Order: sequence, then structure tokens, then C-alpha cells
Amino acid sequence: MTTGRSGRTVRDLRTGNRSAVLQQLYFGGPLSRQELGPATGLSSGSVSNVVGELVADGLLEEAGIVDSDGGRPRTLLRVAPGSAHMIGIDVGETRVRVELFDLTLTELARTELPLQPRGCYDVGPIVDHIRSGIATVLERAEVGSDRLLGVGIGVPGIVDRDAPGGTVVHGQTIGWDAVPLEALLRATGAVPPEVPYIIDNGARTLGQAEMWFGAGRGARDAVVVLFGSGVGASLITDGSPDGATPGGAPLEWGHLTVQVRGRRCRCGALGCLEAYTGAESLLARWAERGGGGDAAVGDEEEALAALLAAAGGGDKIALDLLDETAEYLGAGLSDVINLFQPERILIGGWAGLMLGPHILPAVREHAMRYSLRHPAARVTIDMGSLGPDAVTVGAATLPLAAFFAAGGRRTPPEPTTEAPGWQTSLQTRGGSTAAGERSAP
Repeated sequence: MTTGRSGRTVRDLRTGNRSAVLQQLYFGGPLSRQELGPATGLSSGSVSNVVGELVADGLLEEAGIVDSDGGRPRTLLRVAPGSAHMIGIDVGETRVRVELFDLTLTELARTELPLQPRGCYDVGPIVDHIRSGIATVLERAEVGSDRLLGVGIGVPGIVDRDAPGGTVVHGQTIGWDAVPLEALLRATGAVPPEVPYIIDNGARTLGQAEMWFGAGRGARDAVVVLFGSGVGASLITDGSPDGATPGGAPLEWGHLTVQVRGRRCRCGALGCLEAYTGAESLLARWAERGGGGDAAVGDEEEALAALLAAAGGGDKIALDLLDETAEYLGAGLSDVINLFQPERILIGGWAGLMLGPHILPAVREHAMRYSLRHPAARVTIDMGSLGPDAVTVGAATLPLAAFFAAGGRRTPPEPTTEAPGWQTSLQTRGGSTAAGERSAP
């Protein structure tokens, strides 16, 4: 395999070219071959070769013909939606949501499996939910598992993808102590061995979805907040669709200490931000203050809706709680602003979507007041735009990103092990010398 000065092989260059064309058509198509050259920076010959390969692989299809100024009509190309599929899974606080998508992230089937009792994170039932959910969506859409690029899963907690034996999840708030989730899922046989499970923190999958398709598009960096029973966040850098996988990391933001010797958080520590802002703690404080009655201890979404209704009716306890929550959130965001100086902050998650319209102006005000002036002046704080399915969509982008990085190949080619150039040269010289010695009289 030929290697250039940069260390990249011809195969690497071909993979990069395929990836560039695929991504340009995915996020900016349909486009003609003539338009793909300037858009990707590739020569017309390279575009022609790559397009030919991708069409032969079934990944591209014609999308109509447009007239050209003074020339022949041009054929438009687009990514073929049915050429591959992805599954996205959100392991949430009240249910496991499983969705099947085509290559263009159009939803083909979904199922939701409740956690009983609510918030029960016993790993056995969750693994079984994922197994049965995968089987259900594939059957409903009449799609074979052989066409899957992968299964992406968003989970609470810290995700270690480099652990021996597969991805391990450390979820202190849900009682998961080094759970070998990938191995447990692989043992179910829900998908063939060659179909990868790609597991990541749910806040990060939410962030990737918003940066690729939602309110984060066009931003160089952003912090995306996942606001549910608890709170988390992800820092996304280089989040443009031009990169197959945005940089950044999940942030255990909910476990910043905002009150020394404060309320006990579900992680076991005292004074965490989550103990004052998560929906679970918000409803607990409502009940402690005598508000809501039975409504404060029922289903979380129904209880939160009741709290908002009470605040809308002028209930002082409910109004005070929302004001406190907005201030804690604003103060927590000020730490993020001062530390990371993001361009945008986006709020998502089921509780965030419910509370945002009521408290967002106050959250902005408190965040600005607690932040340093310079980073505060360059940040905007808004709601995410993808709704309650954002974590699932983001989970599905995990195998999609890997597919892009592999140049549109389901199974990346095995790397060839080559000897360094100096070693090959010495071996050649040594062989020549030995041959000369054997031929000497």
C-alpha cells in the first residue's frame, strides 16, 4: 500500500473522499457532480470516481435533472434513504424508547417500554426492553437486521468505551456500578455480531442531535443541557456536520456543588445542582412545602404539569419554587459560561421542554448576573428545537457518524500492516548483498 508524506495511504485518501462526498450530499444535497467538486474541494475526476463507487454501492441515487446555464442538463444526486438503517435508543427515566430510522433519519418504527416502577434501573429488565424493542421495530418496518449500520444507545452516567470486553457504564445515580452493558446486549443475540452497539451518555447524544440538525447548527461550540428527573449537560466542540463526530464530552454538570452541606442528591453527595433543579427534586420540594397534595407525588410528567398549572393560577408556593429553580439553573449555567465560554447554550429534555417557556427569561437573567461579563456577552441561551425525540435521534447518529468516517462502508477494511520504509530498504539491500555473495566465484 502506497503511503504519502503525511502517512496517509491511498486507501485512507479514498475513504476520505468518499466520506466528503457522502456528507456533502447528506447535509447539503441534492447536488450535481459539477457542484460537488467546489463543495468538497475534490477534482472532477475524483468526484466522478467516488460517485461511481457510491452509486454502485447503492448509497446514492438520482434526484432529478436541472437545466444548466448554456450547457447540458445536470443530474442531481442524493443519499438513497433505504440503503441502510440505524436504531436509536433512549434509556430514560420512565421508559426505554427504541426507534428505527432509514439512512436519512426518517423514522420508520418506534416502541416505548415503561420502567416499572418508575425509575427502576435494574439492568436485566432494561437489557430485555432493548432486545424486545429492537425486534419490534425491525418487524414493524419489515427491515432485516443485516441492513443495520448499528444500534446507538443514550444512557445516564459515565460511559467507558475502552473497557476490556466492551463498553461499561458507571451510573452512580441509578445504581449502575461498572455495568458491562455492551457485553450484556451482545449476549441477547438481538442483532448479528457484525452490527455494532455504540453507547454514549444521553446528554451527549442530545447535544450531537442539536448540533447536527437542531438549534446548534452553525455553532462552533455549544453546551446542551438535558433536563429531566435529574440534569446533565454535554460540551460539543467542532459540531458542524462537516466533521463525522463532533468533539467534546458529557459533563456531570448536575453534580456541581451549589450549596455546601445542602440537600442530599440522589448520587449521595450534598448540595448538588441536581438536588435543586431536577424534576424529581423540584417535585419533592413542592411536596415538602405542602403544595400539590397527591399531584406532587404521582407520575413525574403529570406532577410537573400540575405544578405549572398551580403557578399559572398564582399559587405562591409553586411560583417561589419556579423562581428558585430558575436561579439555581442560571447560577449553574454561569459556571459553564465561565469555564468553557460556549457560543450557545441549549436546553432540552422532557422537563426542560415543559419548564423552559415558563422560566427561560429568568434563567437567562440569573446566568448573566452570575457570569463574568466577557464570556456572558458572547453566549446565547435558548431552547433546543428537536423536541422529546432528540436523545433517540442523537443515539442514531452514533452509527451514522461511524459510517461516514468509514467512507460509507459498513465494515471498515482491515488495515494492512506494513514494514517501515527504512526496514524494507535494508531488507532489500541485505537480500541484494546476499545474492551477490552467492554469485561471486
